[in-house]
Amino acid sequence: MSQTLDRPPTPPSVADERLAQKSLVARLLGRPEIGALVGAIVIFALFFIVAPAFRDASSLATVLYQSSLYGIPAVGVALLMIGGEFDLSTGVAVTTSALVASITAFQLSVNVWVGVAVSLAVALGIGALNGYLLVKTRLPSFLVTLATFFMLTGLNLAVTKIVSGGVATQDISNIDGFDAAAAFFASDFSIGGVRIRITLIYWLLLVAIATWVLLRTRLGNWIFAVGGSAPSARAVGVPVNKVKIGLFMAVGFTCWFAGMHVLFAFNTVQSGQGVGNEFLYIIAAVVGGCLLTGGYGSAIGAAIGAFIFGMTEQGIVLAGWEADWFKFFLGAMLLFACLLNAYVRQRAETKK
Repeated sequence: MSQTLDRPPTPPSVADERLAQKSLVARLLGRPEIGALVGAIVIFALFFIVAPAFRDASSLATVLYQSSLYGIPAVGVALLMIGGEFDLSTGVAVTTSALVASITAFQLSVNVWVGVAVSLAVALGIGALNGYLLVKTRLPSFLVTLATFFMLTGLNLAVTKIVSGGVATQDISNIDGFDAAAAFFASDFSIGGVRIRITLIYWLLLVAIATWVLLRTRLGNWIFAVGGSAPSARAVGVPVNKVKIGLFMAVGFTCWFAGMHVLFAFNTVQSGQGVGNEFLYIIAAVVGGCLLTGGYGSAIGAAIGAFIFGMTEQGIVLAGWEADWFKFFLGAMLLFACLLNAYVRQRAETKK
């Protein structure tokens, strides 16, 4: 008689969670910018209803222009925040860039483009210095860039007073190269009779480049890895220090670009301006889905956050409301964005 051997039951196969397909809802909720997009739609609808002037094409062009002024530095700030750091000196760094270009060209009587080049070198140098101090001292970026903020604020005022005898630089519109530089940094063009500022094009281009870097390059993977866990990233060969320094230099570049527009749009620079704008750039990135802890966010989200601010700032004026409500809105949006980002991340982790 044959004897049947008892065999242990075959364990049920377990699907690799890496191969699991997420639902459309889960994929949408997993996008950092989805909360900002919903907020932008709501705010646009609000002002479209309560402010008839908001519906004009020229008003939308003004909104986009204001948004680009916030959005260009916010691109660099978003990349830095994804990398786990943030910069409190960006607002005054924009002014510093404009001052350096203006003072160099006027005081040395050289072509404006020489001042532009010197300014770029200074802006990148400030970013590199911030990054170097961060990685060498291991101090929080809050403290390093707060120190830079105060130093640049003092230098902007003191040097301008010494050089020009006042708080503003001299008019540089008669210096060689000004017209070409103004055409590059501060020109406009017409679409259907509506004037569009060139900063809008540069803003969209920077967002596209930053998005491509984050999603399609090794550097983008490094940025997310460094922001998620610097020790783990270092353990697998990511050059953490170089990435962080490079991100601070990217912030310096976007601040320089914004500063050049300010200079060539107005021909002169007020040395005390820019204080406080650093919070607008940071809040735009946070509203767009960037986490203060790093490792999560997108350049597109930061662009939507900047658009929300530009839309609200102009919408409040067009609606005839008290302008002080804008400050209240900034705080409310920051709180709401932090809560919404936490909720979105939780839903993204649990929904399949």
